[in-house]
Amino acid sequence: MRTYKVLTVCLGNICRSPAAQGILESTADKQNIFLELDSAGTAAYHIGNSPDSRSIAALHQIGIDISRQKARQVTKDDFCDFDWILAMDRENLSNLKKIQPKNSKATLVMFGEFYDSVAFGEVADPYYGDDKGFIEMREHLIQIADKFIHHLHSNRED
Repeated sequence: MRTYKVLTVCLGNICRSPAAQGILESTADKQNIFLELDSAGTAAYHIGNSPDSRSIAALHQIGIDISRQKARQVTKDDFCDFDWILAMDRENLSNLKKIQPKNSKATLVMFGEFYDSVAFGEVADPYYGDDKGFIEMREHLIQIADKFIHHLHSNRED
């Protein structure tokens, strides 16, 4: 069975992308899809830091532990090492396209629009808001992760 390497990306790698990584890991495990996952940020603001405590708490409420993740910045090598790079919003997608090397193997898409018939839009950045924004982010990421895993499952090469 094929293993997919997936990188989730937001701005600082402490809210959305670590949450997306944790949710994708959980969803893939439940649906018997093999993923190697990591997350990164387009900016270097939080390198080496743990995810935001509110992201950790929002995912802990549904039994997903992301507390051991550490923030890092996207590298050019990521475009050759990963099959999928999933941006959380248009601005980060644009920034990723600017640094994407020619002939890289990664499929670079906005996570909410990975598939033609599905358009969940951008995943809102909850950083400057309250706990409610982190719960809404979690629920949005769960919906997208389910559709993304379904897409991989229906198009997999065994």
